[in-house]
Amino acid sequence: MALSVSRLPLGAFGQTRFQVPVIGQGTWEIDGRNDSAAIAALRKGIDLGLTHIDTAEMYGEAEPLVGEAIAGRRDEVFLVSKVLPSHASRRGTIAACDRSLGRLRTDHLDCYLLHWRGGEPLTETIAAFETLHRQGKILSWGVSNFDVSDLEEALRIAGPGKIACNQVLYHLGERAIEHRLVPFCEREGIAVVAYSPFGHGEFPDSRKASGRALAEIAQAHGATVHQIALSFLTHRQNVFTIPKASTIAHVEENAGAAALLLTDAEWAVIDRAFPRGSCPDLLPML
Repeated sequence: MALSVSRLPLGAFGQTRFQVPVIGQGTWEIDGRNDSAAIAALRKGIDLGLTHIDTAEMYGEAEPLVGEAIAGRRDEVFLVSKVLPSHASRRGTIAACDRSLGRLRTDHLDCYLLHWRGGEPLTETIAAFETLHRQGKILSWGVSNFDVSDLEEALRIAGPGKIACNQVLYHLGERAIEHRLVPFCEREGIAVVAYSPFGHGEFPDSRKASGRALAEIAQAHGATVHQIALSFLTHRQNVFTIPKASTIAHVEENAGAAALLLTDAEWAVIDRAFPRGSCPDLLPML
């Protein structure tokens, strides 16, 4: 598959052959409000190079909306969906993938993820992923919301180089993955995909010192605070992010973050304003 040339910086997506924009488009909760606006936003995002589009069977009607948005432009898009852990048996994963392909109006996914660790054995889910890969229905596979011990187990089962990515919660107020998870993924050649990069209704308040520090840096660049946050979160080579695409204005703002280059001094200010905190045993999950 030949992806279109993006205006955004590209990064190697794990050990796959894909070069993927570091900023993509998420689709959690895009359905049910203004579907035509959501479709228009996704299409505008593709125009601007936000060609990494992430969705999931859990996201209600998001998959059909994405399918409509990418109709006629499938070859331009790096398309990702996810299987629910309750469907992640060997047979269930294959059936779930087929349903997602139908809703997305495509014959393959560029990457297929286990949404989070559930009760089904990882051996069964991974076996299903490998079957789907051999069949050409998925071109790579990965996981979501896995901590280091989960990844270690998955690597023992699958072997090196098979896990394309780990999609996890990561924003300025939740930087704990920088302690162990991000370095582990760097060593193992696993891409880190940050969901909810602006938090979940918790974006830094400009009335607080941390929010003011972010605002001052944004003003110096003629940028928005959200653009500064995206630039900070994607400064590592193996980190990608998928802010929700809901309106054309938001998509244009997200794409604009690609042109930013923070200085070392600015990076240090943000690092101090939003400390990583302690290293948790388990990952937070939305």
